Amino acid sequence: MRILFLIIGLLALVMGLIWTGQSAGLIQWPAQSFMINQSQWMWYGASTAFGGLLLILISRKV
Repeated sequence: MRILFLIIGLLALVMGLIWTGQSAGLIQWPAQSFMINQSQWMWYGASTAFGGLLLILISRKV
């Protein structure tokens, strides 16, 4: 169970950071992405990254 939480947490953390970077305009890849410079996706990305971080922390305690 620890490894499953860790893998899902790492994937969610990376995905959330990418979403946040795209919505902030820091990551312009792919160029035609609908998330670029869209502030609502910054909140979605930050929430996803936070959830991933929580899963990583939980995996270390289980």
